[in-house]
Amino acid sequence: MKVYDKLLKPIKEVNYLRADNVDRYRLIIRYFFLEYEKIHYWIHKEEVYEEIRQIEGYQDYTLEQCQQDLQQLTQWQNLTASQDSNKVRTIDDFKNKKYRYQLSEYTVEIERMTLRLENLEIEGASLEPTLLERIYHQLTQVKDISQKENSDVNGWLNLLMNDFVRLNQNYQDYIKTLNSAKAEELMKTTEFLVYKDKIIMYLREFVMTMQNTGALISSLMRNIDENDLELIFQKATDYELSIPRIGRALKREDVYQNFKDKWLSLYYWFVGQDGYNEVDHLYDISNEIIRKMTRYAQQISEMINRGSHRKEQYIHIAEIFEKCQDINEAHCMSAYIFGVEDCLHLNYITPRLSEDIHMGVYQDHPSYIQFDPHSRIVRKKTVRKPAEDHTFERMEQQLMIEAEYAKQMEKIQELIVNNQIDFSSLPVIDANTRKTLLMWLSKALGQESLSSKTDDGRVYMIDKSEANQMCEVECIDGHFIMPKFKIIFKEKVHE
Repeated sequence: MKVYDKLLKPIKEVNYLRADNVDRYRLIIRYFFLEYEKIHYWIHKEEVYEEIRQIEGYQDYTLEQCQQDLQQLTQWQNLTASQDSNKVRTIDDFKNKKYRYQLSEYTVEIERMTLRLENLEIEGASLEPTLLERIYHQLTQVKDISQKENSDVNGWLNLLMNDFVRLNQNYQDYIKTLNSAKAEELMKTTEFLVYKDKIIMYLREFVMTMQNTGALISSLMRNIDENDLELIFQKATDYELSIPRIGRALKREDVYQNFKDKWLSLYYWFVGQDGYNEVDHLYDISNEIIRKMTRYAQQISEMINRGSHRKEQYIHIAEIFEKCQDINEAHCMSAYIFGVEDCLHLNYITPRLSEDIHMGVYQDHPSYIQFDPHSRIVRKKTVRKPAEDHTFERMEQQLMIEAEYAKQMEKIQELIVNNQIDFSSLPVIDANTRKTLLMWLSKALGQESLSSKTDDGRVYMIDKSEANQMCEVECIDGHFIMPKFKIIFKEKVHE
């Protein structure tokens, strides 16, 4: 038998099965696990409290008891607590931290074991790299699937939910690994540079796929017909009830609600609720990890480069000293490179009365130095000065900026012919005019409507009908080639 550390350590996650108040702990864990099976992983304290209160015999269960039970289960590592800062609106909300809880991996497996002892079936989960594309492809078949047989509908729905479970577990496990203490320590070592590029590239590709495909899935789910969904749930429920099971009777409303809750979890994951979805949450987490990795890698590289530069400098200095003929020349070289070891510093030297080298210090005027007291009692008197008023300077600067802007607008006004600016027929323009025109062009091209507004509120649009042809714009500082665009103002411009 192979003996290792985990084999000899106690498993404190099983404490909730035999501790005092075991009934409350098991009810809480079972509720978390049932929600886990519905792909609803994160649960707030209030949800747990309301669920337990509905159970017969626990009507006197208080919110304080619920908080204590959740804290105890968190200490036993049955639950993982995460501060929920998404709904923070005030300082009091930030001080009174609100947590959401999730089952730990050990507890999931322990609860599965208890369910197997109770002859209940548990779904499995695995990891796939192309789950997003598969989910999107499966959702495009909703209309056709709703018209098929019950067995086909049930198989399609279970396959979709299994892919969703694996997707969620995949990203959670991976993000949890990158946020672990071991990974944090690795990121501060030089060995991390070997993995940095691969991990960042993997995360960026995953985030890009998540953004593109996630947006498609979100749009697709918003447009799914509710009647088709209802038909799918009913057919899947009929098929589940048609399967013969020994010693286990399923209730139709439970099976139907289970399918519906899973679909809602999928919907909220991609579409979101109250303007927030898990795709955006994953995007923020991934970007934060990328920034953290880049920052650590930059610090490690700077440390390595700084050490390598110093090493080269020391080697070069050592070679210089090696070429010295004797110790005196080495002393001179040391003073030249490192500075004089002991030198005399003269301060407060006043101009002399005479340049006579034979004049003594007693024949010169004395110099006076004022010392500030070092006593804590006697302190230097501070002179308070009123704050200076820079209103006039700011107004003057504002007028200069406005005059410069008006002058620039007059130059651009001269370029408007027939309520439009044609880049192919522009005269010689200066750098500031070119910069303004190109900024207008860039703002409008970035919009789907190809229109935008100038700083003074004039609406314009870009004419790209001749963009396949090139033109040459002559400027004071040079020439550049660009497509033949036109800036057309929607309202008549007074020329």
